[in-house]
Amino acid sequence: MKGKKIKFDFWTIITISLLLFFLIFFVYPMYGIVRESIVNPEGEFTFANFYRFFSEPFFSRTIGNSFRVSIAITVASLLLGIPFSYFYTFYRLKGAKLLFIISVLSCMSAPFLGAYAWILLLGRSGAITVFLRNYLGIEVGSIYGFGGIMFVLSLRLFPLIFIYMNGAFKNIDNSLLEASANLGCSGIKRFFKVILGLSMPTILAASLVVFMRAFADFGTPLLIGEGFRTFPVEIYNQYLGEVGRNFNFASAISVIAIVLTALIFFVQKFLISRYKFSIRALHPVEKKKPKGIAGILMHLYCYILIIAAFLPQVYIIYLSFRNTSGGIILEGYSLGNYRAAMGRLLGRSIQNTLIMGIGSMAIIVVFSVLIAYLVVRRTNLINNAIDTMSILPFVMPGAVVGIALVVAFNRGPLVLTGTMAIMILALVIRRMPFTVRSATATLMQIPMSIEEAAISLGASKLKAFVRITVPMMSAGILSGAILSWVSVVTELASSIILYNNRTITLTMSAYVAITRGNIGLAAAFASVLTLFTTLTLLLYLAISKSEDIKL
Repeated sequence: MKGKKIKFDFWTIITISLLLFFLIFFVYPMYGIVRESIVNPEGEFTFANFYRFFSEPFFSRTIGNSFRVSIAITVASLLLGIPFSYFYTFYRLKGAKLLFIISVLSCMSAPFLGAYAWILLLGRSGAITVFLRNYLGIEVGSIYGFGGIMFVLSLRLFPLIFIYMNGAFKNIDNSLLEASANLGCSGIKRFFKVILGLSMPTILAASLVVFMRAFADFGTPLLIGEGFRTFPVEIYNQYLGEVGRNFNFASAISVIAIVLTALIFFVQKFLISRYKFSIRALHPVEKKKPKGIAGILMHLYCYILIIAAFLPQVYIIYLSFRNTSGGIILEGYSLGNYRAAMGRLLGRSIQNTLIMGIGSMAIIVVFSVLIAYLVVRRTNLINNAIDTMSILPFVMPGAVVGIALVVAFNRGPLVLTGTMAIMILALVIRRMPFTVRSATATLMQIPMSIEEAAISLGASKLKAFVRITVPMMSAGILSGAILSWVSVVTELASSIILYNNRTITLTMSAYVAITRGNIGLAAAFASVLTLFTTLTLLLYLAISKSEDIKL
């Protein structure tokens, strides 16, 4: 009709603003990478970079390597994490709170720190390796290569399976388990057919998170991969390697990474849609007391697993107080490593970490709440596109995001390269999905009728949203924000492309010390970073009065 016009209300303006943000700071940088991938250093159009990647086995093999190790890590994490979560949810384990806190802390550290610690423990001259060789005559297998990457990342990522599955198991109605028992389905059979069947959407979601974290990680393969080269490491080497840098070739590899990760993401979304169903625990599972040999084995499994997962962080903290000289551990203990760190940008690293962390989290929380509302309350094609664009950077290797931002903003009209702003931008783009997904899940459980009641009493739509809906979403927002925050302060993959001496963070300071072979200094920076993540988790548990992080 002639008189009907598009109504530009508050939410229409928000939709347009968010769409412009993602078009400028995500789609445009991705376009820049594609543009760079199809030209040579002289600026001439060519597909030679792609031909080179697929025609030379040295490069194309990295795709297979990344898929092989990521699949192995995902399977191992599921095999470790699902039983751990089952015992934790269905049985009253002693020290359950401690198990939860330590398991979350284990997956919150920067991946490369765990790899570095395991080199110091199980490397060729590692503490455990030397002890077993000298006192028990046992030779430990190599921590390097495929097996080492799988070992290190499985121990680090299985707690993510635990966090996801813990929420899924708690949503299972006890009456369903009782009904299955009455029909003769109990014990192991019930676990596989009923419990895992009801948890399948969560298993698929958790598997994607673990797979993509393993696929995108470059710090662990860089440190312990040796001859086993993975996809993200090759991108890094081509862009920042000491020899043979080729920005155009790095862009071509990045484009391949974008296509692969996007395909994996959409396949996972399709699989989840096939298993989509709703379940509510009207009669929550009652925890049983573990008895006899089975109870002892449960406790042993959980505690041995969590000790192995947390051992690298404990050893790093221990080393931070040992006297060291470069890569050599000396006799005695002191605060010398911390004094050295204070003279090596510790203050600036902490300051930058806090400024960038708090700044990016403020943007993440606001954007996540708005995106969640658009997706749940105002579903349409554009809002769904915004939701998809907010998730895709999470499943991409961090180096790809870093390179894309450099390509897009290293010249006019908007120059951001070398500034703190570009690092905050990378953190927002990469780490927003945690909070978006958590806020969306929470909002889906809040009836629209509550907002409508407030509006009928005279409140505007915006006021009803701010005063009624957002406070009711606070638990989900806080839960997602805690994971976003820890991912922000431990970010390495994109930061290594974007940082400089003025914008260095705690994570980058630890990494630089590791690359220079300074054990004590690296341990000091890493210990301060661990303190950050520990305080964050304890603060979350105190504020939320919860035993879990809900996803």
